[in-house]
Amino acid sequence: MALAFASSSSFASTAVSGSSFPFSSSSSELKAPQIGSFQLLDRDRTHALSRAVNFSQRRCSVKPVNAEPKRNDSIVPLAATIAAPEVVEKVDVEDYERLAKELENSSPLEIIDKALEKFGNDIAIAFSGAEDVALIEYAHLTGRPYRVFSLDTGRLNPETYQFFDQVEKHYGIRIEYMFPDAVEVQALVRNKGLFSFYEDGHQECCRVRKVRPLRRALKGLRAWITGQRKDQSPGTRSEIPIVQVDPVFEGMDGGTGSLVKWNPVANVQGQDIWNFLHTMNVPVNSLHSQGYISIGCEPCTRPVLPGQHEREGRWWWEDAKAKECGLHKGNIKEENTAQLNGIENGAADANGTATVPDIFNGQNLVNLSRNGIENLARLEKRKEPWIVVLYAPWCPFCQAMEASYVELAEKLAGTGVKVGKFRADGEHKEYAQRELQLGSFPTILCFPKGSCRPIKYPSEKRDVESLMAFVNALR
Repeated sequence: MALAFASSSSFASTAVSGSSFPFSSSSSELKAPQIGSFQLLDRDRTHALSRAVNFSQRRCSVKPVNAEPKRNDSIVPLAATIAAPEVVEKVDVEDYERLAKELENSSPLEIIDKALEKFGNDIAIAFSGAEDVALIEYAHLTGRPYRVFSLDTGRLNPETYQFFDQVEKHYGIRIEYMFPDAVEVQALVRNKGLFSFYEDGHQECCRVRKVRPLRRALKGLRAWITGQRKDQSPGTRSEIPIVQVDPVFEGMDGGTGSLVKWNPVANVQGQDIWNFLHTMNVPVNSLHSQGYISIGCEPCTRPVLPGQHEREGRWWWEDAKAKECGLHKGNIKEENTAQLNGIENGAADANGTATVPDIFNGQNLVNLSRNGIENLARLEKRKEPWIVVLYAPWCPFCQAMEASYVELAEKLAGTGVKVGKFRADGEHKEYAQRELQLGSFPTILCFPKGSCRPIKYPSEKRDVESLMAFVNALR
């Protein structure tokens, strides 16, 4: 059969409108003598049409990324840039551990090229509307067909929706959007209100608006590509492999091991991602220029300040360890009993206190014991004001502000203001949450002179000047 091939440049940019396959669900009659970017010549049309019907019948059981079982209205057109190969190479579970080691030092471009080669139309890029647009750029550079899907929670920033439109136009693709179940969202909002996550945590809302839609999306795939990086969250993502059998979600074949997860930028630093985006002149979300780094839903995302980790802008009212929505919980490091009590990285002694090195060490800092902080909190007429940090030595955000807090203690030496620290994890965490307004680490309190009620530092700015302004306003 003679074929007329499109040029290589058009091959990488042409998008298929509607279904990737030339058949209609309501009729067996073929609509157009075209498959992907291959055009059939008239003299071979009869034979080719017969082969196309057979091909379509073989592939009609493959669900698109946003297929939902038992709901006919959920089948919508694919967002592949072009038709993908039919044959999918299957690799045994144990092969992926070997493959991950082989690709450990490979570039993201090489890794994505390998993923697209192996899985063709049965793999898709998960795009959040943030800097993971780099994944789409890498896929575009391979020249291979690729698909992109995104979770529209219904609560994204307007800038993120505008960015989605820019990305579609820039790459000539259609993003496959997944939406939460309307009945589940309605029940959640009616029962608990629009902002219940501020009171009882974000997990329930994320489960309804993100995790379950993702689960439906992945049931139409054999593999997916994510933008996870190890440096995004040292406490939860530090052990992400390049490729793995997904430990949580299932693919189209169902069961354990039916879905493969690719993390091509796992070993890439955030700054290197941005250098790549700027070099390639890739469109980016305008929220980034406003101080946003990690971007999620509007009510749960805010800009970060200089010196803060990027994940501090997500769910800022919760502990640092909780800053995951559940999409990648299979990559969160296993927590032992000590960690569940607020202790990380290291063994715990008989009192449940971690043996990791202590922080906030300085000659002008007072180390308060449990009895010490309780006595300070009970004093109704203090003779001198105190500023105290509630901390955990394993917390990266506490570690990040150590230098500024020690410098603050030096500046306040001899001024009549005492500077202290109280380790509030482990067995002391419940007390600190109940009596000392501990929400997340670090929490900074001022115990004013002549007042019994401590005042919590409300800002995320932890530089010396900001902390000094707080002290001066209250002493």
